[in-house]
Amino acid sequence: MRLRPSLALVLLLAACGGGRQEAVVSGSGPVTGAEVRRANFGDDRPHEWEGRHPGQYAVHGIDVSRWQGMIDWRTARANGVNFAFLKATEGGDIVDPAFATNWSAARAAGVPTGAYHFWYHCRSGAEQARWYIRHVPRAAGALPPVLDMEWTPFSPTCAERRPASEIRREAAAFLRIVEAHFGRAAIIYTTPDFWEEAELSKLPGRHEFWLRAVTAHPSDRYEGQHWTFWQYTGTGLVPGIAGRTDINVFRGSPEAWAAWLAARAG
Repeated sequence: MRLRPSLALVLLLAACGGGRQEAVVSGSGPVTGAEVRRANFGDDRPHEWEGRHPGQYAVHGIDVSRWQGMIDWRTARANGVNFAFLKATEGGDIVDPAFATNWSAARAAGVPTGAYHFWYHCRSGAEQARWYIRHVPRAAGALPPVLDMEWTPFSPTCAERRPASEIRREAAAFLRIVEAHFGRAAIIYTTPDFWEEAELSKLPGRHEFWLRAVTAHPSDRYEGQHWTFWQYTGTGLVPGIAGRTDINVFRGSPEAWAAWLAARAG
């Protein structure tokens, strides 16, 4: 079933690049509760969904990085951005230059906000965890930490494809350190090919998944894998953001969203 343009929301992680700098995010700032606002989004290249589709879900949100430029977070919130995942760090020496601004402005606009780390295959999990902790605050109402894992074939410094067992071992080290620091289980973002080839279903511990699937429902791309967030497009159009952005849905009703926030937000 095709999404109407008013409901065609977007997905994808703008997970390339960053900036080597030492921006420090301080203070938690205000954030509102679980009020769900209807999505007033578009899609520059909408997919013709058949069967289960993003429009069936009530709670929509975005993920952004420096590549979205300056964001009018109050406009975005008023038009249905009910949560936002912000790129914070990458590897062990990159901080997204927009992270500090986005973190403060999104929370001030009442958007439940979380921070994600983009995995770098040529550094240890422990080193990357320490870098993430150094730059992401423990803030009241923040969403759980997120680890973004995918292949990086176009990376100028690390396009390696390490063995699945090694990837999971290092990821597990990252997760242990980050979860101990923030006191909550992390969310894992991934893509269909990485999920299958790195066998992420074998990761130790109990983690929620945020899954990318832009041409089919997650159940058709990740057989048997439970998910909490679904990134279904990378060409979304959201008021308050110039150009394209990623759009996601939460798996559940507005009531389920309120319960999830109460249990999982910091």
